[in-house]
Amino acid sequence: MVSRQGSSEPVNLLNINPNSLAFRYVLTISAAAISETTTYPLDLIKTRLQVQKLSVIAKTADKMPKNKASLQPQYQGMVSICFQIVRKEGFFKLWSGLPPAVYRHMIYSGFRIMTYERFRWFLGRNPDGSFPLWKSCISGMTAGALGQLLASPTDLVKVQMQTEGIRRLKGEPVRVKNSAHAFKVILSEGGVFGLWRGWLPNCQRAALVNLGELATYDQVKSHLLNDFSMKDNAVTHSLSSAASGLVAALVGTPADVIKTRIMNQPVDSNGRPLVYKGMLDCLFKTVGEEGVLALWKGFIPIWSRMAPWSLVFWVSYEKIRYFAGVPSF
Repeated sequence: MVSRQGSSEPVNLLNINPNSLAFRYVLTISAAAISETTTYPLDLIKTRLQVQKLSVIAKTADKMPKNKASLQPQYQGMVSICFQIVRKEGFFKLWSGLPPAVYRHMIYSGFRIMTYERFRWFLGRNPDGSFPLWKSCISGMTAGALGQLLASPTDLVKVQMQTEGIRRLKGEPVRVKNSAHAFKVILSEGGVFGLWRGWLPNCQRAALVNLGELATYDQVKSHLLNDFSMKDNAVTHSLSSAASGLVAALVGTPADVIKTRIMNQPVDSNGRPLVYKGMLDCLFKTVGEEGVLALWKGFIPIWSRMAPWSLVFWVSYEKIRYFAGVPSF
């Protein structure tokens, strides 16, 4: 590990080999679990925002809406959705689907962080300890896509559990009861490969998000340490995480919208999707029916969540690494 200007020497209070891959993996998923739990309600609200659609689709002309009021979506914004969930479903329903979300990060975050660090080691840093931007971007996108590919089934379960509340409010039959039941339903409808429904937009989203998050955090932190002579402490970690959260939300939201809609669409008895044929079909239909800005539906809650998620994750992760004797990220 190349030392950085302003960095502090880590301690090892746990007296464990800091170079152990398994140990670093546990550190990563511990910080991810903390961040996921504390910010999860915003992810639920974001999903509800993304799956709402204007009620303008009618199969026959006589069923076309008579006034513009019917063109309004069921929910108007993140605050409205939050109140709707608490009032109609209960306060703790804001954490509906949390278990598969945590399971996802046990795979996704652990793999992407470890893979990114291996890329840094393999591709090599600059003499000042920084990682070249182009290497950082490629490493972040690759690590994110591979990590999400492995974790995609848990993401599918999470999305379906998050949207179950809407079905119940409409009086529709229960689709999934819990994580285990959701896995069984998906397997019965589409087999093993059905668990990876929406994997392509899911991986593309993860690649873009990690391009924004990992690459931005790494680059901003290096500049703060090397160009502004800041110390490798919570202030530097907070500033770096704020930048990474904003960039990740901007570049990742369109892919997140497409991923969510593909995962949440109904399927026939053979597991074939009934609304969108694929990623491009979903993209064109979304833009054609709702406009380009529909691709950024849920941006505010995504950013509102990514900002504190990044802050909690990176500050806690760096601190855990410090006390465990692992060098700064």
